[in-house]
Amino acid sequence: MSLNAYDRARYSRQILLEEWGEERQTRINSASVFIAGAGGLGSPVAMYLAAAGVGEIRICDGDVVELSNLNRQILHNDDRVGELKAQSAGRTLRALNPTIRVVTFSEILDENNPERIIGSADILVDCLDNYETRYLLNDFSIQHHIPLVHGAIWGLMGQLSFLNPPETACLQCLIPSPPAFGTFPAVGATPGVIGSLQALEVLKYLTGIGTNLRGTLLIVDGEDMSFTRLSITPNRYCPACGSVPADRST
Repeated sequence: MSLNAYDRARYSRQILLEEWGEERQTRINSASVFIAGAGGLGSPVAMYLAAAGVGEIRICDGDVVELSNLNRQILHNDDRVGELKAQSAGRTLRALNPTIRVVTFSEILDENNPERIIGSADILVDCLDNYETRYLLNDFSIQHHIPLVHGAIWGLMGQLSFLNPPETACLQCLIPSPPAFGTFPAVGATPGVIGSLQALEVLKYLTGIGTNLRGTLLIVDGEDMSFTRLSITPNRYCPACGSVPADRST
């Protein structure tokens, strides 16, 4: 795939980067990214990847748009309350960049459908709010050797990491058991920040520019605007990616 005049004009500001250029823009235009979740995190991730020209965006969400979503889920608006989130996301992304392919799935990702839904994506993005599905996405990442960009938020705090086992820890190394499920506070700018950083991690991976957050958990605290980097390592007893069978972990 080569760039045409439209591409050169539309993506001219990122092509200006010396290390980016037309070659890496072509890589982006040819890439496929899977986004799990079209909510607070999925919104900025999907919109910035669409704006950057990612050739195919696959996005999955089984929920419908609710009024309480709209303080943070900028893929949607008041007119779409009650609409399936994946369909609403598709409408927004196609309007944002009509030259890319957007594939939407209005269903829950489960053990029966990841091959069909994720397809041949080059990278996975965790924009979920529950750990049952997060662990399923993590398992798919491990089994198919596809990197996973994890993100999560709580109020004014957020975290993200670039996970690519066995080179790095997996999500279950990082969070061995799911926290209690419930409605959590969310200030819209927080997933805006974390989702934008997730999108940047994806673009760095696709272009080969810069350094991804491999082996690093980035904690963002909006209260005091601090950014803290924590080193994370694989857990050999991890039930998802560990080298030691579970019955030997004692």
